[in-house]
Amino acid sequence: MSYSRRDFLRLSSMLALATAVPTRHLFARETRLTPDNFTLLRRNVGIYSNRGGTIGWLVNQDGCVVVDSQFADTAADCLQGLEQLIASEVDGSSIAAGRQPAHSAQITDIMVDVLLNTHHHGDHTGGNGVFRPQTERIVAHENVPDLQRMQSQMRGGDSDNAYADTTFASEWSTQIGDETITAQHYGPAHTGGDAVIHFEQADIIHMGDLVFNGVYPFIDEGGGANIANWIVLLETVATKYTDETHYIFGHGQPSKGIIGSKEDVLNMRDYLSALLEHVQQSMQAGQSREEALSITTLAGFEDYVSFGPRLSLAANLDVAWNELEP
Repeated sequence: MSYSRRDFLRLSSMLALATAVPTRHLFARETRLTPDNFTLLRRNVGIYSNRGGTIGWLVNQDGCVVVDSQFADTAADCLQGLEQLIASEVDGSSIAAGRQPAHSAQITDIMVDVLLNTHHHGDHTGGNGVFRPQTERIVAHENVPDLQRMQSQMRGGDSDNAYADTTFASEWSTQIGDETITAQHYGPAHTGGDAVIHFEQADIIHMGDLVFNGVYPFIDEGGGANIANWIVLLETVATKYTDETHYIFGHGQPSKGIIGSKEDVLNMRDYLSALLEHVQQSMQAGQSREEALSITTLAGFEDYVSFGPRLSLAANLDVAWNELEP
């Protein structure tokens, strides 16, 4: 027998009333187990980590929100895990990793209320098409769909691509049960369409690729990146929220991870500031582009690592030179 997600939620409420027992909130106990690749952070908000940019999620008794979609194969795995989390609300059982609850049915129809894209890159939007049939709406900054299309055309087209049907210029917000989710755009930074996603009651912020934790970032010059404003954005976000705020990062080196604090956000700011400063000083000293790009480490950031040619110090310096060049 199959039920839509909303059937599950209605059934959960009916069972609670019939037994005269207060409805149990999902993850009411920190010991509740979650499916493979899922990690609970706090207050029903967690992450899914696999291949590509980190996925954020919220599952409570009133709905489900997902931030970013990775790739088609990992998106399918993520949806399966979300199905398990939602189904656990029906029988109230703990979920063993990778195993369907014993008394749950297969979920069909709409399962995700909102899929938010932090930006347009394929490792964050490549699973949109998989989520689309079971998602009520996809939300992103207004520049993201066009940037996705441009990226798709450069790669020869992608029939499986799915684009946001709800866009915003500066801010967008929704309420799912007792959680408020807000998306804000602070101007061009990593790309021309980045969004910072805040789960307000949980006080967890998904930064997308605005922070590469201990990794040389990809600075998408063709996609509208701006290093100077990226620095301002990180400063703004770090100042706006408290020391208790948790941050989800799109990528991070293994020793540093993809969950961090204000200090990690400010470290990214300091790296980008040092990047521009090095290039500015090289220009003032009359050095050529090649000389400026010849360094192998940036002072103070010797522990940063590269995840490939586009995520390297040389690539970062090259974009910085282009941004500062008269």
